[in-house]
Amino acid sequence: MFGHRNRNRRSALLASAALVGGALLMTACQDTDGSVDSGAAQSSSPSADAGSPSASASEDAASDAPTDAPTSGASDEPTASPTAGSGGGGSRVGQECGANDFSWSTRSESQAGGYILVMAKAKSGITCVLPAALPTVAFGSDGTEAGPVEQAVGKQITLSKGTVAYAGVNPKTTNTDGGKELDSIIVAVGNEDPNPVSLKVGTITVDKPVVTNWHTAPRDAVPFN
Repeated sequence: MFGHRNRNRRSALLASAALVGGALLMTACQDTDGSVDSGAAQSSSPSADAGSPSASASEDAASDAPTDAPTSGASDEPTASPTAGSGGGGSRVGQECGANDFSWSTRSESQAGGYILVMAKAKSGITCVLPAALPTVAFGSDGTEAGPVEQAVGKQITLSKGTVAYAGVNPKTTNTDGGKELDSIIVAVGNEDPNPVSLKVGTITVDKPVVTNWHTAPRDAVPFN
């Protein structure tokens, strides 16, 4: 009877040891994130120290390579020049300005029955030319555009860091009660400008709007009729 009990106890102990050993083996073969450890497989693969021909050839080729070869960052080739409307991508002397080249702001003025002064300040690193043409100013979803105030277009203006160009916008030139109630305007350097900007101006009534040319002084941008 005692022999039978000893055999049963021995069998139970062996089974428990097998379970514990299996759990330890599984733990050793896994990473902390649950992936299987590939260390055992790597230890059995041949290393470069085994003297394989491919490893020796790679080392010889690396030792023969010139040490003074230029890197990709040391090229003297000129980089691509920024396109119009690049938004501060660097000096663009002689090229036409785009809306992205400026920091924009507006201000309500009381002269001439009330108007909006639009200010375009050249961003750092930008030198570009405002063409001798009206700025493009549009209103509302229907794209109503402001017409010219002045009889002729002004001169082209070269802008660089810190310089400002001014244009005056009168959103309503009629004496009637009609018009659209809006709170922003769309401004671009010209009709071909790919990056027009939307500027908040407060609530305005729009009816047959007009705009001045670009000027270098705000007093010259008052839209007198």
